[in-house]
Amino acid sequence: MENTSRPWHHYFNRRILICCFLGFSSGLPLFILLNLLQAWLAKSGLNVKALGLFALVMFPYTWKFLWSPLMDRYSLGKLGRRRGWMALTQGVLFVTIGVLGMLDPLTQLTPIVFFACLIAFFSASQDIVIDAYRREILPDNEQGLGQTVHVNAYKLAGLIPGSLSLILADLMSWQAVFWITAIFMLPGLICTLWIKEPVIYAPPPKNLKEAVFLPFREFIARDGWQGALWVLSFIFLYKLGDSMATALATKFYLDLGFSMTQIGVIAKTTGFWASIAGGIVGGVWMVKLGINRGLWIFGVVQAVAILGFAWLAKVGANQWLLAGVIGFEAFGVGLGTAAFVAYIAKTTDARYSATQLALFTSLSAVPRTFVNASVGYIVDQTGWFTFFLICFALALPGMMMLPKIAPWNEK
Repeated sequence: MENTSRPWHHYFNRRILICCFLGFSSGLPLFILLNLLQAWLAKSGLNVKALGLFALVMFPYTWKFLWSPLMDRYSLGKLGRRRGWMALTQGVLFVTIGVLGMLDPLTQLTPIVFFACLIAFFSASQDIVIDAYRREILPDNEQGLGQTVHVNAYKLAGLIPGSLSLILADLMSWQAVFWITAIFMLPGLICTLWIKEPVIYAPPPKNLKEAVFLPFREFIARDGWQGALWVLSFIFLYKLGDSMATALATKFYLDLGFSMTQIGVIAKTTGFWASIAGGIVGGVWMVKLGINRGLWIFGVVQAVAILGFAWLAKVGANQWLLAGVIGFEAFGVGLGTAAFVAYIAKTTDARYSATQLALFTSLSAVPRTFVNASVGYIVDQTGWFTFFLICFALALPGMMMLPKIAPWNEK
């Protein structure tokens, strides 16, 4: 039996290593669609309107809960319920990414759209099963650290299509670039074949009907409709203020008078590494704190960081203040995200983790997708300083729900 009493054991073990490999595999296809695909099409001469329409291929990430019951119900071959689906999606993604680069953007745009949609669909499907697998192999006291390692590996995967692949594109053909990028899916596939299926002590759904209805019935049956609405409202509200505050961040920096170079070097670089640092600190700290207290402490930091933008709006284009505000905000978001994703994982039932996680993560994306669409109108009416005060105020309702959702003294 493993010794879980020593703190170092929670930081370096096989489960955390698995989260790292699978997190990287999970993030790579998304950043291929966001970075590499856009660069390839733009260099091929596609106009900006057509490029904008390619954002529509991302719809599977929002609607993935619709087919998640299939992954809770059915197993694929000898690999089992989780590993079978992971191996299938990773293998298909490897081939699809490589084939995509062999098409001609000027004469084969329709097939390119089709393959991009396939990548988005199988990438979202891979996310469903990886999220479920991670929930099932991690004990509760490792959920925060495991989720953090996953998120940071997910972000690091963006350096391949967003940096390495673009550098290679100046040295070789796009076909070679896409196949080389696709090769980075293989470590995740090898990991899937190497790991073991998680042990679940409760039986999975017996048929598709159970896989569709039982996850929702179980969730509502825990504390009734009122308890379910509390949880869903908290998931919607906890990161609402922060999400809105950063929705038009680049526009905000430009309005203050910062140059594109300053934004790229200071804002983007500082934010990326500070976010990763916050996630790591948050995940490690939660091993001792617990998820509930992490939501309280990290939520406060996350909310207070929004006020830094209001300060910057008053001071104006100060490079040092920009770096400090962006770094602190990204660090706070890293902390808050570590606790938030751990809470979402803890809230699921292991029998239906694929379906419930897909539902919760889709709900948490709603503010980013729909509420943020109103940000431009609010800024136009209020100005930046007042807007950030509004964002800070919108961060408070989620915090005020914590005594009910995650009591401080309850582990």
